[in-house]
Formats: sequence, structure tokens, C-alpha cells
Amino acid sequence: MAKRSSLSIRIVEGRNLPAKDMTATVWKTLSPFWGEEYKVHLPPTFHSVSFYVMDEDALSRDDVIGKVCLTRDVLAEHPKGYSGWLHLKEIDPDEEVQGEIHLQMEIVRGQGPQKLRCTVFEARDLARKDRNGASDPFVRVRYNGKTQESSIVKKSCYPRWNETFEFELEESAPGTLCVEAWDWDLVSRNDFLGKVMFNIQGLQAAQREEGWFWLRPDQSKTRVDEGSLGSLQLQVWLRDETVLPSGLYQPLVQLLCREVKLSPKDHPVQLIPLIEETTTAECRQEVATNLVKLFLGQGLVKEFLDLLFQLELRRTVEANTLFRSNSLASKSMESFLKVSGMQYLHSVLGPTINRVFEEKKYVELDPSKVEIKDVGCSGLHRIQTESEVMEQSAQTLQSYLGGLLSAISRSVRMCPAVIRATFRQLFKRVQEHFPENKHQNLKFIAVTSFLCLRFFSPAIMAPKLFHLREKHADARTSRTLLLLAKAVQNVGNMDTQASRAKEAWMEPLQPVIQQGVAQLKEFITKLIDIEEKEELDLQRALNLQALPVKEGPLFIHKAKGKGPLLPSFKKLHFSLTSEALSFAKTPSSKKMSFITLASIQAAEKVEEKSFGNSHVMQIIYAGEAGQSETAYLQCKCVNELNQWLSALRKVCLNNQGMLGSYHPGIFRGEKWSCCHQKEKTSLGCDKTRNRVTLQEWNDPLDPDLEAQLLYRHLSGVQDTMREKYLELTALGAAGNIPNTQSEEPEDGPTQLFQVLQDLEDAHRSGPLPAADQEKNYLLELQT
Repeated sequence: MAKRSSLSIRIVEGRNLPAKDMTATVWKTLSPFWGEEYKVHLPPTFHSVSFYVMDEDALSRDDVIGKVCLTRDVLAEHPKGYSGWLHLKEIDPDEEVQGEIHLQMEIVRGQGPQKLRCTVFEARDLARKDRNGASDPFVRVRYNGKTQESSIVKKSCYPRWNETFEFELEESAPGTLCVEAWDWDLVSRNDFLGKVMFNIQGLQAAQREEGWFWLRPDQSKTRVDEGSLGSLQLQVWLRDETVLPSGLYQPLVQLLCREVKLSPKDHPVQLIPLIEETTTAECRQEVATNLVKLFLGQGLVKEFLDLLFQLELRRTVEANTLFRSNSLASKSMESFLKVSGMQYLHSVLGPTINRVFEEKKYVELDPSKVEIKDVGCSGLHRIQTESEVMEQSAQTLQSYLGGLLSAISRSVRMCPAVIRATFRQLFKRVQEHFPENKHQNLKFIAVTSFLCLRFFSPAIMAPKLFHLREKHADARTSRTLLLLAKAVQNVGNMDTQASRAKEAWMEPLQPVIQQGVAQLKEFITKLIDIEEKEELDLQRALNLQALPVKEGPLFIHKAKGKGPLLPSFKKLHFSLTSEALSFAKTPSSKKMSFITLASIQAAEKVEEKSFGNSHVMQIIYAGEAGQSETAYLQCKCVNELNQWLSALRKVCLNNQGMLGSYHPGIFRGEKWSCCHQKEKTSLGCDKTRNRVTLQEWNDPLDPDLEAQLLYRHLSGVQDTMREKYLELTALGAAGNIPNTQSEEPEDGPTQLFQVLQDLEDAHRSGPLPAADQEKNYLLELQT
């Protein structure tokens, strides 16, 4: 049994942000729209989540505009999620605290007055206040008007003091003990690092207390400029999940698997249609994703989607409405393509997307939006006319679209076998349902409605959200991508009259679009030409390969000789699979195994001061002789760093011997730069964050979690499902639909209600072991 805590956050937009430079702020706007969604898994010890709005500067340090902070207690007060605008607050140094401190407090009794003894052992992950990326921390202990201070530990965010302070206990008014951490500065005033307050009356009852305590900020100042820094719109949802042992979910999983194997004609009341009818639009995408991942793990995703295709076709009367709604079938196919086809998407779209970003050409076909001033001069003295701009734009877009269509045409063998087989079923079902000659294009449009309209086009319009690019496009590039996505949609719609009439100014692209329709038809014909045996062979070959979980360029740091670690590095192309982390000189070069997956013990960040760079990670692994070794890899940005750390931690989730602590610094000059310990093999001074990961579409499947999430959803709509079930069975009893209950004593819905009751009883059976709660908490952040 395991406990998982999930926080979903969506950062929507900002407004009225103050200008920070000559060209205003983010994307040259004071009211930016983000609309991004992220999910981050965190351990249960998190107590708050903060959002900093930054003004990006290319030549200097980014400016902090303000921040929004939400504590776990606030999030817990909104079980259905928090949504709204929050004012940005200025950054107060006395509130920017982090880290923990290890203390022991005890009441010492003797012949004389009682003593209050406080032992300060160490602290970890303190805020970095100095330019060198560290602090010079000391501790100040206050009680009953008296103050004592510890020694100063230079250049460390992981100090060790091991000092004891004693005060004469005031028995009549015990009061409070305050332990403060400070950063010592020679010239300017000391910086506050955080504090912990203790009620002595409670300590008198316990006599002794020891542990790690969160450092808290000082009392907030009164804000007189509330709202002057602008606002941030957030949607936040905190959710805790208790994941039961695998065996308890098997009845639910087996029941769902049995249902997708049945023909829709076999039973009057089927479980999957009942789930579809009782799932609201609000949660349909999440339920679809959970079902897709569950059936992928069971090897039945093609059968599940085929069942949804049949259900959708049964209720479709007008051919032009097929798969146009946000039904469970449409949402499930979207999730399926993202889960199974992200690498395929990158290989097809990547070159064209990169070309658009690199060329940064001004492209516009809509006469009402052409701005000559944005284009510049065609020669030394003459500004281009509107017609010249549009003609040049058409040529540029034709080039982009032609290149993209060619890449799609060549990608049949790159497309995963399970996607090809699923499209084959879709093509077949639509052809059977609409056999008339007038619908000859419909079977092709059914495939392109998912592949082009719901997969390729969204990725073209927002490449960052599909990890095709690290940053959002600027306004000019974004417009080019939008026009390219529209052109791909027109090709996907098979160049219908309706799509032509909608935006007549797209006419200059018609030659390429018409050619693209023919290319796409030929591509789909080849794509679905896959037999069952070929599908199995391709899948078997795929399973034998160690597919990359993540790959890309990284800089590897190496120590030279036995002396201090020098910041030498070399750029290599790294690839992480389910077996090993390997590298090569180039993406096409022969890969050399670097670190086997089973040997990895931790993947963590490195302190900025260690290499003068904040984007360095370390991989701690067991060498051939069994001793711990460390590889230092530098990423090009913080997003890339977090993605690599997340990927490494996920593939090592079940590794034996994962470390509980590590050194965030490096061993240099006969000591660790973080905590100043002099033994290279000494115990780490900070705890590892093995469970802190980002949720991605290519995450390893977690069958128990998917089953738990489905159970939670089905349990929530159980009453609605029961009402619908009784309504349908009443119709069957009236003779409106065949009654087969004599052949099947207990149908799917009836069994489901019993399974849900059994799982509810299992959840109520008892508390979780503390170890499991710590080990499997999950925090999801959606932005």
C-alpha cells in the first residue's frame, strides 16, 4: 500500500505586470498568456509551492517581478481545486528562506535550577545569499531575553556546527525558544536565513525533542502596494491517492479487459459505453488517458480504441460530424498518440519546426494583417509592396509545407506498429459504416482527423508543449507556425470546399495542398497496410530494442589527474534507455555504454558554486569494483536539467540501493565544498530527491496508479452509473433491447459495482505504514 499526493496547477495568464526594461516584459507584453500545464511529482514533505514571474534578459541576470506562494494547508482547504487571480508580492529577503535545521532540545534537571539545553547539529539546503553561490551561516539562539551565537561556517549551505547552548529555565513563564539561522557578511548587514520557534511548555511535558525542522520566514511586512506588481491567474488542485497492492486491482483490470474483448452486440448493457456516458467533459481527458495507459499495459489498447470507434460510428448519422466532438473516443485517441507516438512526432516535425525557428522569416497571407514595416527592405532603397510580401510569404509557406509533407510520406516505417494497426482498424470500421462512393474520402479523413488535426497541428502551433522546442515562439514565428498548421489542417481535411471558403486568402497554397492530399492518401494506404503477423514481428523487434527515454547533447565534466576537480568539459550526445545511459560523439555515431541503469544510485543537482554554473547534475553510480563514482553533466538550461533529472529518476525507480543522502557539492581541496567534511566517502549532507519527477507522456507505465485513478473516478460517478444502468435494464425488460441475462448471470456493470465496493473496503481497512507514505507520495503540478 502506498500514498501518493497529487497537486495539479495550471498557470493561465498574467496582467498589469510592471515594465522592467526598455521593451516591457515577457514576450514584449505586460499581460502575457501562458496556458501551460505541467505535472511534478514531489515527496510528502513539501509545505508550499511558489511561482516567480521573471523578466528575461538576454545580456544580464533575469529580473524578478514578483511571486505567488501557496501553502499545502491552503491547497488542502480547496478539495475541488483553487482557481483565481492572485496578486504578485514583492520579494522580501526575510521571507526567501529554505532548508532544514537539525536540533535537539531537552530539559536538564539537576540540584540547581532546571536548564534548557539546545544542541545545533547541522543544517541543509540553506538559501544562497552570497555571490559565490553559498552563504556563511551561523546560528543565533534566543530565550528569555538572552542570546547566544554559534561559530560561522564559511561558504556552505550545508553547515555542521555540533554546538550546545544552555539557558536557565524560567519555570513560572517558560515562554518560547527561537533558533535563527543567519548569513554572516563582513561589510553589509547579515542576511536572515530562517527560524524555528519552540513552545517550552510542550517541551517540559516531553522532556526531550530531536529532529529536522523546516526553517520558517520572518513575520511578513504590511503591504501597502498590494496589486501594484500585477496578478497571476492559477488553477490549483491538490489530490492524495492511496495506491493499494497490485492484487487488489486485478478484479477491476480483468473486468475492463474482458469488456473490450466483447462485441458491442454481445451484451445489452456494456461497461465501456456506460463509463463514456457518465464521464463529464470536465474529466474526460484524464479518464481517457488513464484507460489508454491501462490498456497499453495489458496489450489491449488497439481493441479498446476499436470498441470506441464502433460506438462512435453507431451514433453518427452525418458523415461530416464523425470524430469531430470531444467524445471519449476522440480524447482516447489524442492520449494514445501522445503516449505512443511522441518520438515519431519529433522525427517527422522536428526538422521543419527547427527550420521555421532558425529562419525567422516574416510570413503573412491575410491582407488585413500584412505589416510592411515588419518586413524591411527588399533592396537597399526600396520597401517591399504588400503583394510582394504576400508572394514571398506564399513561397516560404509552400517550402515549409512541402518539406513537412515529404517527411510525413517517408515516415511509414518510423510509425510505431501499434499506431499503424489502430489506424488500420479505424480505416476499416469507417469503410464498413460508410460504404457509399460519395464517402470515399471519409475513411482517409477519419485517420487524418486524429493524425493531422489532433496531433501534428497542435504540435506545430505550440512546439514547446510537445518538447519540440525549449521556449515559446516569438510573435513572428508563432504566426508562421499558425499558418503552417492551418495548411496542414486543410490537407488533413482533404481540401474540402468548406475549408477553402473559410479562409480564401490561403488560396496561394492550393497547389501544394492539392499535391499534399494525394501524398497523404498514398501515405495512409501504406500506413495501414500492416498484417497481424507483421504487426507482431514489428512489435517484437521493437521490444528487443532499448528505445531512448531521453536523448540530446550534454557536456561531461571530468577530473584531471588526482588533483582538484577542474571545470573541463566535452560536448557529447547522450541517450538514456531502459538499460543504460550511453554517449556518442554525434547522434549518428556508434554509442558507447557509459553507465548501466541498475548501477545508478542517485541523480541530483550540483551547487552552482561548484562549477560556476547552475545547470549541472551529478549521477552517482556503483563502479565495476562496487565503489561509488560520480559523473558530472552540464545541461544548457534549467528546463533541460529538470527533464534529464526526471527521466533518470523514473527509469531508476525500482533500483536497489538508491541513496538516501548525497553531497550537492564536489570533493575539492581535500574536503567537500558543500559541508566541508574531509572524508570523501562521508555520508551525504543533503537528502536525495529520488521521487521528485516531472510527469511526461513517455513516462513508464504505472498499472497500479492508473487502476487507482480509474477506481477513484468510477467511485465518484457510481450513483450516476447505477441510475443509467437501471434505466437501460428496464428498457431491456420491456423488450426494447434483447435480454441475455439468462446466459450471463452477472453483467459488466453489476460486477463493477461489487469491485468498487471491495476496493472501498480495502481503502478503509487501515492506515498506511509510515515508510510507504514517505516512499510513494506524488505531487503533480500542472501549469
